[in-house]
Amino acid sequence: MTDLPDTSDPPDICLLLRAYAEQRWLISEVVPVLRQIEQPGSIPEDQLGAALAYLETRWLDACRRATETDAAYAQLNLARIDRDHALYRKARRYHAAVLRLRAAVGHRVRRLICHHDDALRHEHANS
Repeated sequence: MTDLPDTSDPPDICLLLRAYAEQRWLISEVVPVLRQIEQPGSIPEDQLGAALAYLETRWLDACRRATETDAAYAQLNLARIDRDHALYRKARRYHAAVLRLRAAVGHRVRRLICHHDDALRHEHANS
């Protein structure tokens, strides 16, 4: 019987791919919605709730992707194999950059959602 080669990707490659996918998702799916909602007057008041709900669904998917990226990072840290040290360092730096992007976008998302929730509570308290 023939031994099949291990075709799984090395942890550094997995992390680079996951980090890239998360970055692309944030930039292409979350940030444009954020920008539109943050731009005054770009969304009619009666549609703001729907826009924020859509943003929240995009953000939840981004959080799922972040979990996958962080799992790939953990696998990289657990790997006890001979590795390409340059690629290992690049993967860690790319992950750090995606963490900064994730934090910045997350801050903006939470600010918008919390602000809207506070406004709704205030509106209901006054009615």
